[in-house]
Amino acid sequence: MKKLLTVMSILPLLFGCKEVKKTTKVDTKVVEEMIPKKEAPFAWEGANIYFLLTDRFNNGNPENDVSFDRTEDTAVLRGFEGGDIQGITEKIEEGYFTDLGINAIWFTPVVEQIHGATNEGTGNTYGYHGYWTKDWTAIDPSFGTRKDLEKLVKSAHAKGIRVLLDVVLNHTGPVTDKDPVWPEEWVRTGPTCEFTTYENTTACTLVENLPDILTESDDPVELPDALLAKWKEEGRLSQELDELQLFFERTGYPRAPRFYIIKWLTDYINDFGVDGFRVDTVKHVNENAWSDLYKEAGYAFETWKKKNPNHILDNNPFYMVGEVYNYGISGGRAFDFGDKKVDFFDFGFKSLINFDLKVDAHKDYETIFKKYNRLLNTKLKGKSVLNYLTSHDDGSPFDKERKKPFYSANVLLLTPGASQVYYGDETARSLTIEGTEGDATLRSFMNWEELDSLPQTQKIHKHWQKLGQFRRNHPAVGAGKHKRLAKSPYVFSRTYVDGDYKDKVVVGLNLPKGKKSLWVKGFFGDGTKLYDTYSETEVMVTKGKVILENDFDIALLELVE
Repeated sequence: MKKLLTVMSILPLLFGCKEVKKTTKVDTKVVEEMIPKKEAPFAWEGANIYFLLTDRFNNGNPENDVSFDRTEDTAVLRGFEGGDIQGITEKIEEGYFTDLGINAIWFTPVVEQIHGATNEGTGNTYGYHGYWTKDWTAIDPSFGTRKDLEKLVKSAHAKGIRVLLDVVLNHTGPVTDKDPVWPEEWVRTGPTCEFTTYENTTACTLVENLPDILTESDDPVELPDALLAKWKEEGRLSQELDELQLFFERTGYPRAPRFYIIKWLTDYINDFGVDGFRVDTVKHVNENAWSDLYKEAGYAFETWKKKNPNHILDNNPFYMVGEVYNYGISGGRAFDFGDKKVDFFDFGFKSLINFDLKVDAHKDYETIFKKYNRLLNTKLKGKSVLNYLTSHDDGSPFDKERKKPFYSANVLLLTPGASQVYYGDETARSLTIEGTEGDATLRSFMNWEELDSLPQTQKIHKHWQKLGQFRRNHPAVGAGKHKRLAKSPYVFSRTYVDGDYKDKVVVGLNLPKGKKSLWVKGFFGDGTKLYDTYSETEVMVTKGKVILENDFDIALLELVE
């Protein structure tokens, strides 16, 4: 049982005495509540981002489970399951993300989806995933309301957590008996992409029956009659038209398809102060469109900050991370289409999702960490990558059978760069669901019941929490420079400097059980007090090393303030 620090033992700490030592075991929450702790600066380069499917995470309002008469039977895990914006907010306010060390949340799109279902030969599928837009200006009632989204952002910001909206500029939703095709001035319905050249990757439909927005066009277009009729029925036609008029007058853009959508997407920044976009299907859109999106997103973000000076989290500019499918850090900055290379970092993206880590994860720690440290400090200096091991549409994730949940946490959360924790990584949620086809197997409902009842799931979760909190509290872990201090047992350091702020940590992995010696010479001097946040033990550097005695194979060492 943990020993609690008494109020008397904390008083000297409150008044600045340096001689008071922590007990070997402490209740860290008590300490955190009573002693003001200097907040670590937030850096997108080392962010700990949690990615979830809005419909599959937590059902906060069962009354909105069915909308637009979406009641047809579907294939396994291809219909709406009830998760919503309110459910995410509940978990934010419970402290679930805070305890996991998360400092940014990305959730799948919440705009209004097509009302009908598609049938691709495997049974009906609804737009539960959020990528089949019908109306960019509305929130889908199955996900919630504008007030729900406003509350989510405010609740997240109150906890120091940033919010990323998932946005789609590339395509509308599929055509169904309830969802007519957009006018031909807006979309192309063929050919289907072949992915062998720049042209047949951008000027094409991603898959059959997914109308592709003519994002390359500068020709003015009229709004679709179906959209005008919808707005009129909802009583907001005049408001939407007036806002569009003001947008095009301010910017001088032609009324081309991409600029309408850019206006609609950036409204969510203007209205709610979201901190960034995760951008879908980046390589399927001509790259200048992303510069246009980023310009208007940045303008909206700065406008929101001026209107809400008391709600600004930091001075970071608006953040955009792109999904350039199959982009990998190994290739440097540019993506190769076969006949053309494009550096998407030059078109508004601070970061790109990195598809390499799931392959690199099969190598040893030092090989991975050294490679990422080198690339992020040379070819990608000033930019970043978002690393992941599992995701919503990658059918070949690392450890699909969930046999290595502890190792997965170590690799994902300790590799230089930003990290993408896919919902259920931290609870070993199954990725092999019987009866599913394709991506559906990756998208089961969050396994809350297992977390509540299974000791092994709780043990895995605790490991992810400890690593995640260490990562969040120390920007050096994801955004700092890596250096190996010892080969066996494996010990490395990370250092991060930003102006007057300096962060230094040491991590040991693959440590022996029982008594262990960690070499820190040349990084922490003799007499330095360190705290192992994993075992909650204070140690002192003596003769270039620290001694720990526990049954853990990992140590997370920070300076004792």
